Amino acid sequence: MQQLLQDVIVLAKETGEFIRQESRKFDHSKIEYKGKNDLVSYVDKEAEKRIVAGLSKILPGSGFIAEEGTSTKKSDTYNWIVDPLDGTTNFAHGIPVFAVSIALMKRNELTLGVVYEINRDECFHAVKGQGAFLNHFPITVSPIKTLDKSLLATGFPYYNFEQMSQYLVILDEFMKSTHGLRRMGSAAVDLAYTACGRFEGFFEYNLQPWDVAAGALIVKEAGGMVSDFNGGSDYIFGRQIIAGNEVQPAMQQLIQEHWF
Repeated sequence: MQQLLQDVIVLAKETGEFIRQESRKFDHSKIEYKGKNDLVSYVDKEAEKRIVAGLSKILPGSGFIAEEGTSTKKSDTYNWIVDPLDGTTNFAHGIPVFAVSIALMKRNELTLGVVYEINRDECFHAVKGQGAFLNHFPITVSPIKTLDKSLLATGFPYYNFEQMSQYLVILDEFMKSTHGLRRMGSAAVDLAYTACGRFEGFFEYNLQPWDVAAGALIVKEAGGMVSDFNGGSDYIFGRQIIAGNEVQPAMQQLIQEHWF
């Protein structure tokens, strides 16, 4: 697994360098829309092609769950969960917070995760049972134990606004009871920052597996806790996630009080 991890890190960084170069000359007129406010560009598509081709060589016969649908091949054992450019809206507007996210799932269990934040050249990575790392240095979640001293991250939905009223109540509660909320625009980065202690916790709904898979494993391997809004384990495919350090149960309790 360590050799596999190193190969994935190299691939993530090579893809990140392609994205970095494209960001310097990106043409805003080339943005496409998969849905309302759901942006995609030729950079996302080309990055995913490179990742899928590279991972197919690294682990022949593996399947894919990939955002842009470059490959829809599934495997009974190993499947990669890939977001070639998490934070496309940031990328398109020149905001330097976006990342490559690659996770490996063995049957129903996450076994490897890499989040490469391109602009800061920070590679967060983990293998199940072997700890979490930032550029090969060990990381752990924040030692802060209470919500009132916590800084949290979240995301805002860009479609399916039916539950916004409940979500706004939750945001209001957290704004009053913490050091504040941050909205980075990339769930993969939010989770990576939670894993290394920059945030005490992160929560969001309307997410896809490729947004959270790698980051969720990294948080858990950094000593954190991850659940869905009900406290269960359906946070990869269930489209909602709460991740954090020791304040995670308190976050989950507050969210559950207002979410239905």
